[in-house]
Amino acid sequence: MLNYICVGYEKERPVPIETCPVDGSGTFYPELLALPQHRLSPLLTVPLRILTQMLSTIRYHLLPLLQLYLLGLKVLLVQLLSRSFRLPVMPRQDGKVAIVTGGGRGIGYEVVRHMARLGAHVVIGGRDEQECLAAVRKIREEYKEAKVEFKKLDLASLQSVRQFVQSFKERDLPLNILVNNAGVMLVPEGCTEDGFEQHFGVNYLGHFLLTWLLLDTLKDSGKCGHFSRVINVSSSAHCIGKIRLNDLNNCYCYSAHAAYCQSKLALLLFSSHLHQELQRGGFPVSSCAVDPGMVDTELYRHLWTPFRLAQSAIARLLFKAPAEGAATVLYAALSPALEGDLEGGYWANGCREMTTPPTFDPKLQLSLWETSLQLLELQ
Repeated sequence: MLNYICVGYEKERPVPIETCPVDGSGTFYPELLALPQHRLSPLLTVPLRILTQMLSTIRYHLLPLLQLYLLGLKVLLVQLLSRSFRLPVMPRQDGKVAIVTGGGRGIGYEVVRHMARLGAHVVIGGRDEQECLAAVRKIREEYKEAKVEFKKLDLASLQSVRQFVQSFKERDLPLNILVNNAGVMLVPEGCTEDGFEQHFGVNYLGHFLLTWLLLDTLKDSGKCGHFSRVINVSSSAHCIGKIRLNDLNNCYCYSAHAAYCQSKLALLLFSSHLHQELQRGGFPVSSCAVDPGMVDTELYRHLWTPFRLAQSAIARLLFKAPAEGAATVLYAALSPALEGDLEGGYWANGCREMTTPPTFDPKLQLSLWETSLQLLELQ
C-alpha cells in the first residue's frame, strides 16, 4: 500500500522526499511533508494525509485530463476553421517496399491502400490477424495487382518485434518506407509483456526497437535523391506531454492521459534525434513526425465515458475521415518535394510546423535516446 506521507528520519533530520516510496505527491509538497513526526500533532496527521491525497489527485489525474480535453477542443476548432489538406497526385511507387504498423484499420489502412494503388509492396504489421487479413483481402479486391501482405507484429512484445524484423530480413527485401502508425490511447492501467507501461511500450518503445533493428535495411535501400523515410505518427497531444526519465512507466501515480501525452512527446523527440543522427552520419534516410489531426477512428474508444458518448455522436460530422487523416502521412512518405531541405521535422495538415520547446531540447533528446537503448539492452 502506498503511503501518501512518507518521511524518513536520520537523527531528526528528514531524508529527501524524492527517496521515499510515495506516489510522487511528496516530491511536490515538501513543506507539508518533510517534518519530523514528533513536531506533527496527531490531530494534523490525518488532515495532512487527506490534503496530500487531494493535491496528488488534482495534479496527477484531474490536471492531465482537463489539459488533454481542452487541447482536443482547441485542435478541433482550428481543424474546423482550416481548409483540410488534399493529397496531390503522387508518383508511382513501383519497386518500393513499405512497412506500415497498425495498417488493418483507420489511418493505417488508408495509408496501405493508397501505397498499394501506386504500386508499392506493402507489409502490414499488426496484432489482430483477422482484422489485418480482412484489410488485405479488401485492398486486393479493389486493386487486383496490389502487393499487400500481413505479418504478425505485437508492439507490446519486444520478442514479437524482433521476430517480425528477423522474418522480414530473411526475405532480403529493400525497405524504402517505414510508417510507425500503430498506437493506443487512454487504455486502462497495465503493462506490456516486458513490463513497460502500455502507452510508453506500444506507442514509443516498440516503435523505437522496430526502427532501430530496420535501420541497416533502410540505409541500404536509400540513395541520393531517393532517401528511405521513417514516418512517426504523433499527435498534438505531445504539446502537453512531459518526459520524466526517472518514471517513464508512470509508477508514482498513474494517469492514462499523462501517459498518452508522454508517449507522443517521446515519439517526437525520437524522430527528431534520429533524423539528426542520420544527417550526421551522411546516411540516405530521413525521419519525420506527423500529426494526422482529429480523425474518426477507434482510437477514442477508451475516452472518459461522457466524452466518448459525445465523440461518437459528433465524430462523423466534425472529425476528419481516415482518408483525410492519412493525407499528410502519405505526403511525408511519398512526396518528392520532401527531399533535401524539407526532410525531417514535424508535419500537420500538409505543412511543416513548429512544436513546443522541449521537442528541440538536445539534452532531453539525447537522454531519452540513451535511456531507451538501455531499456532495450541495445548498448
